[in-house]
Amino acid sequence: MTACSLTFLGTGTSHGIPVIGCTCPVCTSSDERDTRLRSSVLIEDENHALVIDTGPEFRLQALKHKIARLDAVFYTHDHADHINGIDDLRSFSRHGPLRVYASRNVVETIRVRFSYALDADVVAGGRPHLLLTVIKPYETVAVGTMNVTALPILHGGDEIFAYRIGSLGYVTDCSEVPQKSVEYLRGLDTLVVDALRRFPHPSHFSLFEALGLISHVGPKHAYLTHLSHGFAHQELEEELPPSVHVAYDGLVIPIGGENEKEKELYH
Repeated sequence: MTACSLTFLGTGTSHGIPVIGCTCPVCTSSDERDTRLRSSVLIEDENHALVIDTGPEFRLQALKHKIARLDAVFYTHDHADHINGIDDLRSFSRHGPLRVYASRNVVETIRVRFSYALDADVVAGGRPHLLLTVIKPYETVAVGTMNVTALPILHGGDEIFAYRIGSLGYVTDCSEVPQKSVEYLRGLDTLVVDALRRFPHPSHFSLFEALGLISHVGPKHAYLTHLSHGFAHQELEEELPPSVHVAYDGLVIPIGGENEKEKELYH
């Protein structure tokens, strides 16, 4: 895998920030980094692009970041804040089907909720043309030079997917990481992990738990995402260890290529 980049399209929780009707200091902040759309990332190498999750603001995110093409979409799970922008994939499937990867459960959910988007006539406008593909736990899919591996994690009582792409780990909506998946998160250059709030939540890591995972697997750098309005960007950034940062919408970070740990896992 050659060097590529990650763009944070959204770093907010399911409400987004500002939260409707809220007048707290974060929701009324003048710091642009405190405005957070629903969580999603764009990952690119020189010739290919993929996104993980398409939330309700995906159209706005794609326009803001001038996304002109997509080669694949990967879903973590089927909650509204991660999947409900799927209709806007029509812009990326005008000339042929767009491959979408997800767990079997998520694929079945898409078939029910968005049946009109499947097996569509490519010539017909007004609807996406998606090629659904089930990705199994610990299966790796190549998109250009990017090797994308699905890692089972727990989101409350549900098993969902985190992903490893080269030396990047992307772990959102996580309440627990099984030991086998932990091993795939070792040797990372960059780990992205959700930290919903300061105190415990039944289906998300708290800040303390996110920092615990980071300390346990030891990435070179880590970024917190899927943040609620309980965190002001600058305030949180100032209290974190030097190698841990607060992600924000529009942040672009480089991702290194295949490292020794990835070679050990896949070769």
